[in-house]
Amino acid sequence: MKSIATGSYEEVLVESGFFVLKIQNDSEEETLVEREIDSSFIQFHFCLKGNSKFLFNQGGYQLEVSEENSLLLYNTQRDLPLHAIVSPNTWLLSVIMTIRKFHSLFSKEAGYIPFLSEEFREKKYYGQEMVSPSIAVVLSQLMQYNLNPFMKELYVKGKVYELISLYFNRAPEADLEQCPFLADEENVRKIKMAKEIIIARMAEPPTLNQLSEEIGLSLKKLKEGFKQIYGDSVFGFLFDYKMEFARKMLETGRHNVNEVGLKVGYSTASHFITSFKKKYGTTPKKYLSSIA
Repeated sequence: MKSIATGSYEEVLVESGFFVLKIQNDSEEETLVEREIDSSFIQFHFCLKGNSKFLFNQGGYQLEVSEENSLLLYNTQRDLPLHAIVSPNTWLLSVIMTIRKFHSLFSKEAGYIPFLSEEFREKKYYGQEMVSPSIAVVLSQLMQYNLNPFMKELYVKGKVYELISLYFNRAPEADLEQCPFLADEENVRKIKMAKEIIIARMAEPPTLNQLSEEIGLSLKKLKEGFKQIYGDSVFGFLFDYKMEFARKMLETGRHNVNEVGLKVGYSTASHFITSFKKKYGTTPKKYLSSIA
């Protein structure tokens, strides 16, 4: 039987009875993520990329959530602890809040949202949805923000409320108003292709002109679309990705600074150290000392 590593996640408390889990499995192995969640909570799980399986009843029942899909679930009759097998290269964001808190958000709209009606109020409810382009933008922002720690809670709270609002907004023109660019699904596909290309070739990435030609999208649309979906410029995103990749390589203890620098595209250790310090405020050596 294939062994599964136990994964970690970042938990951000929005307010009492309301929190967010950011799960990023950037490894090449499946990861098991577990957390106790009792029957007083409603759960929203959004898969940005990759794939996850949610197991229930000691693995006797499972629900799969693939890339760009979401899972909503609650059951007032029994606890639904989080027991997820997260595939390699998967990003998952979960919003967990008490049912009491959730009902308070939509008290005037109970008739509009099916499971808020009296018929479902004391029953279980499972729902799977495609992630709309506008929701994908907010999810990316939640996964990749880089803020002063004192501002994180406020930022996450605002974005989560935006996320829930978009999730329940069923107006067909809503996404178009939210982001005209993303109304074109083909453009979204090409932008995602651009992201995969620069990650795969991060040591020697193509220029913006080369990238736009390769994905078949104008330079202007590439820049605008990438910023809209990923919240940063192409090379801003790539820089953050490379530094995070480098940090994780260093933490394994199996590579020296030169090797890590070369892996992420720096010909000299000094250039890599300068970039690392720009990102994390310290040198690779001092960073490793601080976590030892």
